[in-house]
Amino acid sequence: MQNLPPSDEPIRIGISTCLLGERVRYDGGHKHDPFLTNTLGRYFEWVPSCPEVAIGLGVPRPTIRLQAGEDGVRLVMPDRGDDLTARMQAYSHERIRQLEREDLRGYVLKKQSPSCGMERVKVYQGRGMPRRDGVGLFAAALLEHFPNLPIEEEGRLHDPNLRENWIERVFAYHRLRTLFAGRFALGRLVDFHTRHKFMLMAHSPSAYQQLGRMVAAAKSMPRDQLRAQYESQFMAALRMIATTRKNTNVLQHILGFFKKDLDRPAREELIEKIDDYHRGYVPLVVPLTLINHYVRLLDVAYLRDQIYLNPHPKELALRNHV
Repeated sequence: MQNLPPSDEPIRIGISTCLLGERVRYDGGHKHDPFLTNTLGRYFEWVPSCPEVAIGLGVPRPTIRLQAGEDGVRLVMPDRGDDLTARMQAYSHERIRQLEREDLRGYVLKKQSPSCGMERVKVYQGRGMPRRDGVGLFAAALLEHFPNLPIEEEGRLHDPNLRENWIERVFAYHRLRTLFAGRFALGRLVDFHTRHKFMLMAHSPSAYQQLGRMVAAAKSMPRDQLRAQYESQFMAALRMIATTRKNTNVLQHILGFFKKDLDRPAREELIEKIDDYHRGYVPLVVPLTLINHYVRLLDVAYLRDQIYLNPHPKELALRNHV
């Protein structure tokens, strides 16, 4: 069973335009990422932005960069001596207002860009070597305004763990925002939290417990406050990478649901696959495939509804590599 949103609900994802293959780079080129367009493009509707073109810079154009100064980090075009900081800040403010109406579920930024890079962007300082601690001006505004939005750089998505984490967060955020659209019944929040139990435990057992206490006290909270606090803590928990140790703990919890229904050979086989995963011999998909088989065979209702077992489309094969 796929715990995914209905296919008629578009999952809209913001993206740096150059990653779609559009020739908007400073050198007249692009940074097309086939994984994004060919693979994820089957599930996502892209909402592109190119801040540098949007503020009137041509294609091609002179190089721009972040420059440290007495009044902070500025966005400059050193060949012409232009300071583009105010223009980029004004654009970022206006574009973010537009993106609020797009109801995004995630964002992919171009790494190392002085406008779109979310970390380790070069910051030049005098004649010395540039620092690697900058954040692009548009990216900084985006991160500040949308703290719960799953935002990632395309370069980091080449890491299997970071890729799986970001895509898991996108689908989780989509489910949560769908739940909170309009007025919602508290029973639906209880059901949502229950279905995400093992997913949360794989990221942060303590966050799962804290969110559980919040849900238990939900009747005493104003709806807007409940929505804001649950969303913030839920998405913060999922940003923590699900480690092998925490996944193993979840798998062992799931094993307990088969205590009475699996015969000894089948149970020992499942224990062996969990141990193989724990030791790094096989990826996570191996024990999960066996668990999903037994969930269907034995019709274990509680597990059937657990998002952890099917958090994103199986065709992406994300858990074949973690």
